[in-house]
Amino acid sequence: MQLAAQLTQEDGLVLGEIGLVLIALGIAAFFASRLKFSAVPIFLCAGLFFGNGGIVELNLSDDFLNLGAQIGAILLLLLLGLEYSAGELVETVKARKSLGFVDVILNGAPGALFGFLMGWGLVGALVLGGITFVSSSGIAAQLIKDGSLTGLHSTKRAISVLVIEDLFLAVYLPILSAIIASVALVTGLISISIALLIAGGALLLAARGLHIPHAPNIMGDSATLLLTVFGAALLASGLATYIGFSGAVAAFLVGLILTGDVAIVARVRLAPLRDLFAAIFFLFFGLQTDPLDIPSVLIPALLLTVIGVGSKWLTAWWAMKDEAEERGVMRVAAILIPRGEFSIVIAGLAASATFAKDLQSLTITYVILTTVIASLLIRFCSNRPERYLSS
Repeated sequence: MQLAAQLTQEDGLVLGEIGLVLIALGIAAFFASRLKFSAVPIFLCAGLFFGNGGIVELNLSDDFLNLGAQIGAILLLLLLGLEYSAGELVETVKARKSLGFVDVILNGAPGALFGFLMGWGLVGALVLGGITFVSSSGIAAQLIKDGSLTGLHSTKRAISVLVIEDLFLAVYLPILSAIIASVALVTGLISISIALLIAGGALLLAARGLHIPHAPNIMGDSATLLLTVFGAALLASGLATYIGFSGAVAAFLVGLILTGDVAIVARVRLAPLRDLFAAIFFLFFGLQTDPLDIPSVLIPALLLTVIGVGSKWLTAWWAMKDEAEERGVMRVAAILIPRGEFSIVIAGLAASATFAKDLQSLTITYVILTTVIASLLIRFCSNRPERYLSS
């Protein structure tokens, strides 16, 4: 093992470059926060700027960025699973069955159709359908915070849509991972069956109310909890990757199983770590994309953006149809429009597909456009009053 004291001058330059990039991302995130604008497009554009084919190509460590991006994806989905219990997800779906169905049709079908039109076949249709369907819970949460929309009636409706989409992901991601990894019909059916069993088992276990109290005599201090939960997510991800399953999806299922005090404390403790590696995750995706590939998919990306904004607006109207509140519909739409980490995770699952290069360019453009539009809408909405939920 090479000790820190034995690092070469070239290693020192690589460390310095990584440090400078992280400082630049931190400064960009600061200004984005001050402007109440999502930092995700900035991180993606930074990757395009510094990556292969970019204006300035840095000699960054591929191993560090790749590992950091993987940890970022694991943390993003782990904390998503920790946000909800399976019982809450099921109750939300029961209360708003038609909303989930409308959301899937309005937002998943256009992407699936584009996948066929792009000549990517059934797998491409399934992948692109998921990319256009799912909103970004992380960006939505930041937009709600930046726009001071917490507690609004429309915000609760938007969150119910996000919860339904998260439940959809719990089933969709394992199946998609199995389909992409399949090499034959029989193998594919077995892989899909295993994926369904894993997802269903995790949901069933969580729905039965697995509650682990966070008490010092059980879990020790916060450091013990942090290391245990994060270690469990990494272990599950490593084992899942070894058997050909998605490691990020395994982390999501781990988070979904953990509920109660453990989930609450883990969310607080892991949030800063998630923010750090999420920035690396978005940066890495941008670094992998050649900016010269974007013009070839710009028209499809623009069309998908126009359709995606319109379809989420229709979803927002459906969610608020019992409320005669036009501004509320606009707020729900603004929260649902951005696609982000999950769209990129889905695109990453298809990294081995023949169309992966075009899909990557299309996804990064689509995420940037939808996030910018949503950020602008939130800034407009935050200046408009609306009634708050009664306690």
